[in-house]
Amino acid sequence: MVQQRDQLAREIDEELRREQLLKLWEQYGTYMIAVAALIIVGVGGVKYYQHRTAVSAEAAGGRFITAARQLTDSQTDARKELEGIIADGPTGYATLARLRLAAADAAAGKTTEAANEFDAIAQARGVDALLRDYARLQAAMLRLDGANWTDMQNRLNELAAEGNPWRYSARELLGLAAHKAGRTQEARQEFERLASDREVPQSIAERARIMVGVIAQAELAKSVPQVPDKPAEAPSKSDDASKADGPKADAKKNK
Repeated sequence: MVQQRDQLAREIDEELRREQLLKLWEQYGTYMIAVAALIIVGVGGVKYYQHRTAVSAEAAGGRFITAARQLTDSQTDARKELEGIIADGPTGYATLARLRLAAADAAAGKTTEAANEFDAIAQARGVDALLRDYARLQAAMLRLDGANWTDMQNRLNELAAEGNPWRYSARELLGLAAHKAGRTQEARQEFERLASDREVPQSIAERARIMVGVIAQAELAKSVPQVPDKPAEAPSKSDDASKADGPKADAKKNK
């Protein structure tokens, strides 16, 4: 008897649920279909956008590689191609094209123009952090000869911080800037730090060891006392007299 009542209760409950669903469908069925259609269209749109983005990036990548190689061979069309990528290419490849053109200007001796362009890239919105810091590093490198110690510190301290991918190159530049500014102690610390760190790239470590030796030799040269040159001694009167009597004595002997 109890089982029959439970079964009847379940049937009544299911019937009530069906009636509620039918009422909901009658009231909101159209909206549900519309929402479902929007979801399908939205997913399809996202997939299409991702596909177009991938195709565009692949095309821009091919254009960039070809133009970068041609630019190395000094082909003028390559510069126009890179400028085209900057104008209509994906953000990443557009940034790479700007960096490549700035590097070409630097190689051509256009130091100021190249440094300004690297600074502009570093300050542009949407630039990847790795490429932004690389542009900052390149700008600092190009300005090393003309910038003062404070300016170089402001440009490089953040890049030289632990964890930054460009920290070793930034520390090398800091050492060079300190050496140029006559701050021997700071320069020695930077180069010794690079020379002793096993994670530093071999080329940077080798240059750091060379600079440590240069600084040591310069300090050694300063510590050695300079011996003043002796002034030439004036001939004595006796020497003058002997030189004057020399011809007379020879004349007497001849007589």
